[in-house]
Amino acid sequence: MKMKGLPLSLDTYEAPEVLTNKCFRQYKMPEFERLYLPESMRPFTDITPLNSENLIVDDNRGAVSTSPSLNIDGTEFYLSVKGIGSTTSPFSQKTFGKTEVCDLLKDNALKERIVRSKETSPRYVTGELWLRGSPYGGQGMQHAKVSMMVSEMADLTSIHGFRVAPIVKIVALPQSIEDEIKKLFWYRRFGGRIVQETRIVPSNVRIYFHSGSTVGGNIRSVFDLFGIDSDDKALEFLKNFVKSGVAFLTLFTRSIARNDDGTFSGLDFYDVWLDKDAVLAPDGTIYFVDLEGLEWITIGKERVGEKIDDQIYRSLYEFIYAYEQIERERVARFGRVTNRKLQFELLLRDALKDDDIIRVVREGESLQLFVGNILADESITRKFPIIDW
Repeated sequence: MKMKGLPLSLDTYEAPEVLTNKCFRQYKMPEFERLYLPESMRPFTDITPLNSENLIVDDNRGAVSTSPSLNIDGTEFYLSVKGIGSTTSPFSQKTFGKTEVCDLLKDNALKERIVRSKETSPRYVTGELWLRGSPYGGQGMQHAKVSMMVSEMADLTSIHGFRVAPIVKIVALPQSIEDEIKKLFWYRRFGGRIVQETRIVPSNVRIYFHSGSTVGGNIRSVFDLFGIDSDDKALEFLKNFVKSGVAFLTLFTRSIARNDDGTFSGLDFYDVWLDKDAVLAPDGTIYFVDLEGLEWITIGKERVGEKIDDQIYRSLYEFIYAYEQIERERVARFGRVTNRKLQFELLLRDALKDDDIIRVVREGESLQLFVGNILADESITRKFPIIDW
């Protein structure tokens, strides 16, 4: 698959420090150990770039390679870099310009270098404190370490069926560049270390937001990009979407651990969402990509059922909405109209037949998801009605 998107040329630099995901230490991946910065950041350093790489824009502060870097179990993965700078001012809808940037700086020498620099598409990593743990346009070590922790819980890309696009490396900026970047801020200066995340992703197609191609926005182009040219391929795509989507809805039980004091811990979502923080593989599998938004929580046994319900309800609408777009495009292209609820039930049963956590059970006029857990603890299971007949 040839990745599509707005082209972006980035300078590459040697990194003074690289932290590697333990699951990827066996792989030689030199392109994941580089810093990637736009040409507009050259005034912030006197270090000569190694070369330039052509990538494509992904989200506000990311970029993705156009050619795959790794193949895992038949799925091709692409280099994704998080923390390359933003094109838009944080407190307006206007594109960054030299005038705004220079107005924020006290350092006259840096101002002069920016004014005299080559006119190019502006994109900046800034020193403005943003989202508690990161600088605007960049990435902070605090958030990157959360992402690394989650990545290292996975068997490469899976936490008991919950699919992740893992960090491969945390790449630190040279101190000299970081010091210059921290001179550029509006209100509050970021105090932590500035880094980049180099990750692997199966595509840059998101569910609804933060991408040029989305399931909710232009499902036709998604079918074309992924080569879904038959009804059988569309149904297989839907099956994988449902399988990984239900795993997304039940993350806590797939990561749950029992504590000595009788409480339970597991992963939960914090300010991240299915519609903007996950990408699709060409086979329909959902991969969660913004791992910094996951948090390890601890709750009492009496609250486990409530947490299971909360996680399902939190993303159920986005999941069903996207499912509907895919199913409608399948019908429009291949003309095989089916009963909505019957089709969904058949897909659920097929997709989850080998799932270790979820069973599909029919009770009267209700189809239930019987939600188990990786502890095989029957005392903390839950039933959730997914279809009513």
